[in-house]
Amino acid sequence: MEKNLTSGSVLRNIIYFSLPYLLSYFLQTLYGMADLFIIGQFNDVGSITAVSVGSQVMHMLTVMIVGLAMGSTVSIGKAIGAEHPQRARTAIGNTVTLFLGVSLACTALLLLLVGPIVSLMSTPKEAVTGTVTYLTICFAGIPFITAYNIISSIFRGLGDSKSPMYFIAVSCTVNIALDYLFIGGFHMGTAGAALGTTLSQTISVILALCVIARSQTGIKLTKECFRPQREAMGQILKIGVPVALQDGFIQIAFIVITVIANRRGLNDAAAVGIVEKVIGVVFLVPSTMLSTVSALSAQNIGAGKHDRAAGTLRYAIYITVGYGLAVSLAMQFAAEPVVGMFTEDAAVVLLGGQYLRGYIWDCIFAGIHFSFSGYFCAYGMSGLSFLHNFLSIVLVRIPGAFLASKYFADTLFPMGLAAPGGSLLSVLICIVAFIWMQRKRENPL
Repeated sequence: MEKNLTSGSVLRNIIYFSLPYLLSYFLQTLYGMADLFIIGQFNDVGSITAVSVGSQVMHMLTVMIVGLAMGSTVSIGKAIGAEHPQRARTAIGNTVTLFLGVSLACTALLLLLVGPIVSLMSTPKEAVTGTVTYLTICFAGIPFITAYNIISSIFRGLGDSKSPMYFIAVSCTVNIALDYLFIGGFHMGTAGAALGTTLSQTISVILALCVIARSQTGIKLTKECFRPQREAMGQILKIGVPVALQDGFIQIAFIVITVIANRRGLNDAAAVGIVEKVIGVVFLVPSTMLSTVSALSAQNIGAGKHDRAAGTLRYAIYITVGYGLAVSLAMQFAAEPVVGMFTEDAAVVLLGGQYLRGYIWDCIFAGIHFSFSGYFCAYGMSGLSFLHNFLSIVLVRIPGAFLASKYFADTLFPMGLAAPGGSLLSVLICIVAFIWMQRKRENPL
């Protein structure tokens, strides 16, 4: 299961690692997509909006968990690259201990805050009841969502991106089947969507634990590994906390934009919600490159091969820019048909097409700064990732969306452009930070 990625072709290693990771991301994205698509086949716009708002909150929580788990992936990857198996085992054990406590605390807190969260989202009144139901059920399943993501982060730190892909493939299949059963068969509406998602995540975790218990995974842990150790847990938190905060701020920006759209009316809210799901799919490649660069660079940095780490970043940028340009151009012609896959409401389709045509250009710039963020994280400098994302959100993305909504009340296209504007600022900051890092390495004090 453990794979050393510090030798051979850099491009081949990126492809080897990223393709299973990409499929895993795609399948995980299908959770929310399936909920939204299936609820749209059997229920009204109010239910679509409820699932859209609820799943956006859950996505925010999930990406923050994944961000925090990035500290584990990098710590384990560096230990593998440096050929220190005991350090890797300690990082794995401390990861389990840390996230067990985090998941239980989050579950208890969020279940108490369901009402205020729905209110804070400015959820349209037609969707309030459904959103509360959706979030209550999903919040109860947070321990399983957390467990899946930390198991995946451990495997990826070991250089194995295939096992998480298999786990999520089974889970996604079950989720779609349960959605049709609960929503279409039992007419459970938003409760059925949430229940299907939660149960499928639970099955994913059970499957992963069975594989670990019955196969030769290379993970041999003792009780000592689970005992909190200051150095191991400190390294995980040093890398993971800034990434989690960064991802949290990004999702807060999405939520603020959702609130802005919600205040424009039900059709605007549904349109923005659908486009956010579409963006989740097209952003799979940039998101995959972030995690791929961090995992591969961490192993190479651990082995002292800094040139290979920089080469990983370079190839990742080539891939994301080429992909982003192709998708952005294609979506200028296909925006309405894509949105129309989720609803037959003509007003929602029109508004969604406008929003998507502006937003899609973010795929190019986000791909670049995602790749840089993975590189910074591998060096334990995740604070740089937090900084550029924070500045882009505060200075461009949120103000841009607000002003566009205020001055362009009849179209969502200008609101969509706020996202690529923010990412462009991030790219400029990342380039400056990268040049600074290179000069510092070449001319140490």
